[in-house]
Amino acid sequence: MGTILSTYSAPLIEGFKYTLYASLLALLFSLIIGTLMAIFQLSHKKWVQYLAKAYVEFFRNIPLLIIVMFFYVVAPLYWFQLNGFTAGTIGLTLYTSAFIAETVRAGIESVPKGQLEAGLSSGFTYSKVMWYIILPQAFKIVIPPLGNQFINLVKNSSILAMVAGLDLMYQGDLIASETFNTFDTYLIVGGFYLILTLPLSYLMKHIEKRLEVKN
Repeated sequence: MGTILSTYSAPLIEGFKYTLYASLLALLFSLIIGTLMAIFQLSHKKWVQYLAKAYVEFFRNIPLLIIVMFFYVVAPLYWFQLNGFTAGTIGLTLYTSAFIAETVRAGIESVPKGQLEAGLSSGFTYSKVMWYIILPQAFKIVIPPLGNQFINLVKNSSILAMVAGLDLMYQGDLIASETFNTFDTYLIVGGFYLILTLPLSYLMKHIEKRLEVKN
């Protein structure tokens, strides 16, 4: 194990950086898209509801690998060329955003309806009530499941290895094929993933406890 770490430290660190970068990008954009889809599902306009629900159901119920391969293999045939990192990150974003949308929607629906009605009667627009009153309360409620989604996102980022996304898993596969030491290689790769997921898990628990104290 020590030999692999010393000999292949550069590609492992490079893969770690790509995994971290992909995870952060996907986390940010999936949170934005997921929140918007959650709000759209509760819109008073039926066609907006249907589009948002179709988006969520579509991306929630097909394998992540198919989404990634679509952008990596199919899209270049008809539209544009994407490298493995970009295709993987887009697929990861779309897939995760569908689950976040359902999580946030449940949080919004758990906020008493009187909050919305009170905000509207006070002269706020629907969007302002949602942004300043409903969403802050909803996010407090859904922090635990959101934390789980974020951790799953980091682990799912290993899908980039399937499309040469230069991530940690991709580098691990290359090292394992070169050294034939699969046990030590994947043990090290797993350790790198723990470096990402464990702090995130503790952070979400810390935020949850802080909110419980305030409440």
